[in-house]
Amino acid sequence: MFDFDIPYRSCMLCGRECGVDRVSGARGFCRCGNTASLARASLHAWEEPIISGTRGSGTVFFSGCSLGCVFCQNRGISKSPVGEYATAEDISRVMLSLEMQGAHNINFVTPTHFAPTVAEAISIARKSGLTVPIVYNTGGYDSLAALALLDGLVDIYLADLKYVRSKSATELSCAENYPEVAKAAIAEMVRQQPTPHIDGGIMTRGVIVRVLLLPSHTAEAKLAVKYLYETYGNSIYISLMSQYTPIEGVPPSIARRVTRAEYGELVEYASSLGITRAFVQDKESASDAYIPEFNTTNL
Repeated sequence: MFDFDIPYRSCMLCGRECGVDRVSGARGFCRCGNTASLARASLHAWEEPIISGTRGSGTVFFSGCSLGCVFCQNRGISKSPVGEYATAEDISRVMLSLEMQGAHNINFVTPTHFAPTVAEAISIARKSGLTVPIVYNTGGYDSLAALALLDGLVDIYLADLKYVRSKSATELSCAENYPEVAKAAIAEMVRQQPTPHIDGGIMTRGVIVRVLLLPSHTAEAKLAVKYLYETYGNSIYISLMSQYTPIEGVPPSIARRVTRAEYGELVEYASSLGITRAFVQDKESASDAYIPEFNTTNL
């Protein structure tokens, strides 16, 4: 049997590949040890329609993060391991509970730094009767070592491609190598799940890549969309997101919401490329009303 503590002993799970021994108490950029920290588990209606469906996606939010996005809407949990500590067995019980509540899928949110525990929890839950698809909802800063642990376990990858320019990645997420890490990660996700499958309006397998439009960064978003389409065509879904909501202390260049003109330009550009598998958002999606309260609900 695989020892799921091994990857934590010299951690290479995210693009930083810092190699710290999280079992012995050392901490990397994510500030987390080898015990998962959960902030919330609930049915969530605001993912892409083929993920949330009519009954909601069974989201499991993890605390801590390997990225350092200055605009993070989940900053209350991303900067430290707040919430409830949970073993793989604990997480499997949460997964089964969400399925019983009617969830279309189990949706792990920001799971990169706990990938070994997630893999173990999925295995336990499947043996205990879990039948719904597994969604791996990530910022895209996953190492190939982390994704290897999930091969055959994850049905749907829901990933970000935040930047294709190292300058933007450095300034906004403290991750200069983000573009190459995310591109390699998405390639591995598509290798694992190369063909989208939709059953009754709900995705059961496949890859969705999100491109979040930031104010004054339309050119960056276009480059991301162009890369995705030229690389994968319509074999993946691309989600064009307008929901950016500025938080206190962000740089002046992104201290406002995206305009209709900026978002319209991005959508028109995607259409001109020939993209047919895409999701677009209403302007009303840019609101902090869609940020969940991280109060250890259902844990």
